[in-house]
Amino acid sequence: MSNQRGNAVWNGDIKGSGEISTQSGTVKAPYSVGARFEGQKGTNPEELIGAAHAGCYTMFLTSILTKDGKQVKQIRTESKVTLDTSGEVPKVVKIALTTEGEVEGISQQEFQQYAEKAKENCPISVLLKAVPEMELASATLK
Repeated sequence: MSNQRGNAVWNGDIKGSGEISTQSGTVKAPYSVGARFEGQKGTNPEELIGAAHAGCYTMFLTSILTKDGKQVKQIRTESKVTLDTSGEVPKVVKIALTTEGEVEGISQQEFQQYAEKAKENCPISVLLKAVPEMELASATLK
């Protein structure tokens, strides 16, 4: 079993700001309401969830392809997290994965099947199943 930690510190009221960091020290980034909702510099929880999801999904997809003897040159993935702020409380309502792979010896249809399997089974996808809509928007084999 593996335990990983993320940390956050917030200073001041809601107009304040904070810092999000990871256990490894690799990520140490400012965050604020302005960064989350107004396009200001800094990160936000949804962006970090998207990065974590893209990383997990890409690693999982590569793993299942490799286990089946496929030669993976590169996989690139974006996880777009949609936060709906129109209601009383903000809610993540959609996640759209877009992935592109360079894999030798498989067809576009086979790549699509692997991509769907990864979407359903990568640990972060499983964690995020509470999101009303999660789609594999695109899986393209180069």
